[in-house]
Amino acid sequence: MQINVSGHHVEVTDSMRTYVEEKLSRLERHFDHVTHIQVILSVEKLAQKAEAQLHVTGTDVYADAVSEDMYAAIDALADKLDRQVIKQKEKMKNHRGAGHHNLDATNLDA
Repeated sequence: MQINVSGHHVEVTDSMRTYVEEKLSRLERHFDHVTHIQVILSVEKLAQKAEAQLHVTGTDVYADAVSEDMYAAIDALADKLDRQVIKQKEKMKNHRGAGHHNLDATNLDA
């Protein structure tokens, strides 16, 4: 999994970059099809914003979080992405298994 971290009106320090990588590495525990994550950290007046777009097999997932503290925004972003990745995994699992388990009762009589 490749993680790119960039800053908009903020300098991305090594500690911020490491924190983002640690937080987002847990996404691989739930879903190993995450290939690329683009993270943008920005400051808008008093709001610290963290946003990310990640590419998983078949689709892209986007989330953002705003807080007064950048590390809190990164935490919230990781939580949102975690929930969305789990949801995407369930959708893929349900979609894949849909054709095999749906037997129509009328087909059984024939």
